Amino acid sequence: MIILNTPLNFGYKKIAKPYLFSKDPEWAHDKTLASAKTFGNILPARWLIKHTMSYSSNLLNQTVDSLNFQNPLGLAAGWDKDGQAIKLMSSLGFGFTEVGSITKHAYQGNDYPRLTRLPKSKSILVNYGLKNQGVDIIYNRLRKAKINIPLGTNVARTNSKDCADDRKSIEDYCYSIEKLKTTGDYFTINISCPNTFGGQPFHQPDRLNLLLREIETIKTNKPKYLKISPDISNRNIEEIVNLAYKHNIAGFVCGNLTKKRNLNTIYETNLPQEGGLSGAVVSELSNNLIKTIYKMTGNEKTIIGLGGIFTAEDAWQKIGLGANLLQLVTGLIYEGPGLVGLINKQLSKKLSENNYSNIEQARGFLI
Repeated sequence: MIILNTPLNFGYKKIAKPYLFSKDPEWAHDKTLASAKTFGNILPARWLIKHTMSYSSNLLNQTVDSLNFQNPLGLAAGWDKDGQAIKLMSSLGFGFTEVGSITKHAYQGNDYPRLTRLPKSKSILVNYGLKNQGVDIIYNRLRKAKINIPLGTNVARTNSKDCADDRKSIEDYCYSIEKLKTTGDYFTINISCPNTFGGQPFHQPDRLNLLLREIETIKTNKPKYLKISPDISNRNIEEIVNLAYKHNIAGFVCGNLTKKRNLNTIYETNLPQEGGLSGAVVSELSNNLIKTIYKMTGNEKTIIGLGGIFTAEDAWQKIGLGANLLQLVTGLIYEGPGLVGLINKQLSKKLSENNYSNIEQARGFLI
């Protein structure tokens, strides 16, 4: 049960957020992550957070690709890169969580600054460049963790000029997938990070075909999803969808950060050209990507929608356009940890108002 005006969420909006937003964004992220890690390791803290901030309803339960989700809302990759705070996520009310992106080799990240807030646009400019501790360290952490919601492992290629050619890049992906195949519940194959050496080569169909052909040889029953850019053309989307059918890809994460700077949803000026934009500025691009893929695949492929979810209305629209599941990060930063339970509560209300007995029935109602 959720108490909407819980002191924890009130404290975030009135005390914690103003303080954190007065600090450097990366410092604020690191301190928040450290707090989540600490609370996640304290049973009474998890109990208190769960009983004041989460919300559950049978209307929100669904099975997707043989995995049970208590609700459709997950934490997107990029916030908990190294899987340090996963124990807290179910207490916050998430139905699943995704860590990473994870690469074969550790990477310290691009040069500072790597995070910039765009409060007028309700966005974050991100240029971490796949900062993470490397798959060997992260694997050892994840295999020891016990959580009661599905866990996704988001895999990418190491951000290095040594991975510039296709062969080395593919080897890099496959090493991580092989290492992680016994932990976690699904894979996300990230081919769309906008902040890495060499760009996004695996959006090209010939290269993606080579990558997926090698990944397909790794024996695992875990569903695999492709995380793709919201900036690509409809023709490119169609090519990627065709390869997904060819290589047993279960679905798509729609989508990653946008590199576009000419969107009418961007209210700040003189933005750096490096990095990708999250949050409200990517909402329409994400929705178009979801709708396009749903029209191409119907119910044959899973769609995880993210980009600009700040309210239940945002979440409801993505479900209506074809998303089975949802993810957020930026909304959590701007609205606070109570957002997860609030969205789930309001989604449950919308299902009842529209005479749906389960959230699966609402998928694609706008198409």
